[in-house]
Amino acid sequence: MKIILSVFLCLSVFAKTEVTWLGQAATLIKTSEGKKILIDPFIYSNPKTPKEFKKDELYKDIDLVLITHGHGDHVGDYKKILELSPKAKISMNADMGNVLIGLKQFDKSRYFPLNKSGEIMPFGDKTKVIMVRAEHSSSVKVDNELHYGGEPVGFIIEFSDGKKFYHAGDTGVFGDMKMLGSYYKIDLAFLPIGGNYTMGPKEAAYAVDLLNPKMVTPIHFGTFPILKGTPKEFESHLKNKKKLKVIAPGESISL
Repeated sequence: MKIILSVFLCLSVFAKTEVTWLGQAATLIKTSEGKKILIDPFIYSNPKTPKEFKKDELYKDIDLVLITHGHGDHVGDYKKILELSPKAKISMNADMGNVLIGLKQFDKSRYFPLNKSGEIMPFGDKTKVIMVRAEHSSSVKVDNELHYGGEPVGFIIEFSDGKKFYHAGDTGVFGDMKMLGSYYKIDLAFLPIGGNYTMGPKEAAYAVDLLNPKMVTPIHFGTFPILKGTPKEFESHLKNKKKLKVIAPGESISL
């Protein structure tokens, strides 16, 4: 029994959080405790999501779904995910949450109400989810009708070991990124670089100067022809290229 307990404690100490990019802004996180968080689950119709990540069985044990804003390539497949994972909770900006609950898109009992600068501890452990500002827009389409989507947001997730992950959602550069970086001490940032609807490579590189994360990964590019920014161009504008970690959809980063 003592040997088994010792092995378990060792595994707990060395377990790492895995952050997997699924294309566009869709991101799957598995914490060191085994909890699964899915951000912006645009998966099944996402042309960049690898085929092996479009299998239902992968999404039957999701614990939390986070939505940065109401556009279709971010709201994505959240309803299907909630059906596949009946114990999953969901969180988004409070206005959009109330609109979708009012339209009977999901049950209020599954909702973590949250707004910018607020935080939740969804798992009863030390994992924190903090909602932060994004510079974009938000509307949500239900039955081909547009509805108010509140304000766009990003998320900072602090894991039980103190490591912090920033998912910027869709955003342009804003001055408060400097505050986010200095206050939260970000270990890994996922930043959009595609341009047109979000920061392009040059603006994203400037955002890195403000945020000063230990590591940065570009997302939200190449999914559609209009998202023309590339990691190579992003790298060319970075002052500290050692921070850059480029991954393909389906690949993971350990924290």
